[in-house]
Amino acid sequence: MAVILAVGARGGLTESDLASWIFGSFFVNGLLSIAFCTLYRQPLVFFWSIPGAVLVGPALVHLSFQEVIGAYLATGVLMLVLGLSGWVRRAMEAVPMPNVMGMVAGVFLKFGLDLVYAMRDEFLVAAPMVAAFLVLGVWQAAGRRVPPLIGALAVGGIAVAVLGKFNPGSGALFGFASPNLYAPAFSWQAMVELVVPLASTALVVQNGQGVAVLTAAGHKPPVNAIAAACGAWSLLAGLVGTVSTCLTGPVNAIISASGEKHLHYTAGICVGILALAFGALSPFFTRLLLATPQAFIAALAGLAMLRVLQTAFSVSFGGKFTLGALVTFLVTVADVPILGIGAAFWGLVFGFAASLLLERKDFAR
Repeated sequence: MAVILAVGARGGLTESDLASWIFGSFFVNGLLSIAFCTLYRQPLVFFWSIPGAVLVGPALVHLSFQEVIGAYLATGVLMLVLGLSGWVRRAMEAVPMPNVMGMVAGVFLKFGLDLVYAMRDEFLVAAPMVAAFLVLGVWQAAGRRVPPLIGALAVGGIAVAVLGKFNPGSGALFGFASPNLYAPAFSWQAMVELVVPLASTALVVQNGQGVAVLTAAGHKPPVNAIAAACGAWSLLAGLVGTVSTCLTGPVNAIISASGEKHLHYTAGICVGILALAFGALSPFFTRLLLATPQAFIAALAGLAMLRVLQTAFSVSFGGKFTLGALVTFLVTVADVPILGIGAAFWGLVFGFAASLLLERKDFAR
């Protein structure tokens, strides 16, 4: 949620837009999670594509939110077609994973930098959060009871309260969801810039990770049905302003890590129920976090992204296609739009071209 707020604030979205986005992320995807866990008797929890959300940030600088939503819907149609046609596995294998993760590393780098800037700008807020994160990461016995990120959230909240930096503004703090229904706008700039990167991150990065962790735990996730469901649900979630739906890797990894395998799906149903409750209260949680200093959200998002950023760099530069991944990363970080189309798309294009020309042996392998 901190990532969504950081992206949305940078893109000029209103509090109402953000609450609607978070409603779709949790409530709408919670319904799908409960349905799939019940139907397949496997832990199949769906949420939203975090890399996809980060991709939207730069796009909102030069595209309207309605144009971005149009790209959400087009991405949903593409994923639905790939799922129903059975081409998902071929599509996942067509684009080298290091190139995709080079793009992910490029768009995520901003969050790591913002963590450093938060330490500079609001040291008394950010420093205790980082300290709590490190202590709980090193002290494993305590870290198993209180995850480092939750500890950082709690300590940061205390610091904000003690320093008198909590400012909820006027109006009631508590409230139930009243999601917005958006009319999409379709532009070729949004289609070219966002559809392929969004579909790549959802199907290749997120779904690929989710399928991998569930397979390792002994489950047999239905790859094509998952892709089709992500596409159909992205159409529904997009109408309330939510980025593409995907099969979550970390959540499914956690709930399939212990207990009896044939009962793992019940944990998925419980997660879905909690997501419904969280989504129903999205205006409350949105206003609660927006009432904190910007450095609090930046530090929280940066800490949440550290391991993801580490994984992105490891996959990008740890084996094959390293030159293509580097080109993708550099073009994405440079953030220079061409023909009105954002850098993430061009990073994939130029990185793939570099691999195709100069890393033919990696394709052969």
